[in-house]
Amino acid sequence: MPLPFQRELDRLAGLGRTRALLPAAGLDFSSNDYLGLAAHPALGQAVAQALAEGLPVGSGGSRLLRGNHPAHQALETQAAAFFGTEAALYFNSGFDANLALFSTLPSRHDHVIHDQFIHASVKEGVRASLARRKAVPHNNVSAFAQAVEQARRKGAQQVFVAVESLYSMDGDRAPLADLVNLARDQDAVLVVDEAHATGVYGPGGRGLAHELDHGLGHGLDPERIICLHTCGKALGVSGGLVTGSRAMVDTLVNGARSFLFTTAASPLMARAVSCALELSAQADEARARLARLTALGRARLEGLTRWRLLPGDTHILPVVVGTDSAAVWAAERLRTGGFDVRAIRPPTVPEGTARLRVSLNTQRTPEEVEALARRILALEEEWAQDAGRNRNGEHL
Repeated sequence: MPLPFQRELDRLAGLGRTRALLPAAGLDFSSNDYLGLAAHPALGQAVAQALAEGLPVGSGGSRLLRGNHPAHQALETQAAAFFGTEAALYFNSGFDANLALFSTLPSRHDHVIHDQFIHASVKEGVRASLARRKAVPHNNVSAFAQAVEQARRKGAQQVFVAVESLYSMDGDRAPLADLVNLARDQDAVLVVDEAHATGVYGPGGRGLAHELDHGLGHGLDPERIICLHTCGKALGVSGGLVTGSRAMVDTLVNGARSFLFTTAASPLMARAVSCALELSAQADEARARLARLTALGRARLEGLTRWRLLPGDTHILPVVVGTDSAAVWAAERLRTGGFDVRAIRPPTVPEGTARLRVSLNTQRTPEEVEALARRILALEEEWAQDAGRNRNGEHL
């Protein structure tokens, strides 16, 4: 009997949900390189200098074997100081970091309460955990509070509340101040994935959680806050940094399988991330420029009448078009016109909310943002006209 791979591909094709690897082409309105650091000369110079000093390209093993290079440890010391925590741990990717956090820290006696729109890496980590889990409606603080109370009534020894500070497919922020208060009042652990906020928000790009009285004040015990800062988005490199208490980091070092049983990241990447943190600390003008582009893009796309720009104030501008076919059609025409915007479809987003994910970065100009908005508005009208002709029996 043939393997079912092709049947599954055929099923996805019938739903209009096959995916393919496309090369980067046209103006970048899709990447997560929000500050344009990925090609920054200083990062290349940092890697070149590291090579000149004799740093190896490969680590040679896991961190617990011979792969624990001084470059990794120097980065972790720097990151802990930068983000104002006791300790930090560098992972090969943000996905690996979330997998480690949620498969290691919660025990079989604990509960994990997470936002329904949280990243797939968190969901995979929770699935690998022995803890009970519950998803709650997006950004609904009351639902979080009820879920935490229910977990306590069911005998949870510890409750973990997991959110993203900025949601990458909706472009909105978590109500962090309210969630900090909830965690404090319920003696819960708050885990904040800062993937799309690190580098862009907070003093020096330290993230949205850092803005809450440097440390998520509001009386929350510092041991009860864990943050993930990915290094491959606004920081322009790769990897992920988990920051928090020394006891938490040591627990991961002793038990996180996605840390223990994998070859450590290249020491060169650790050196590059170190440089990226320094660049982030000095990038206030770049962040201000991104804020201006964000305001411009949102103002122009608010002119949509049939499609819908999701509300928010961040550099991620999701245009919900509804159907998978409309999203793919619009993305293809944007790409043909020189704009690299990708279609996002279920299961990444809920059914009926396929969208264009417009992601702004500092390499774009106001004129380019204006041009993109005009093109999206024109495509909205074109799609509506084609749909109208189709309803009258004409061929699309």
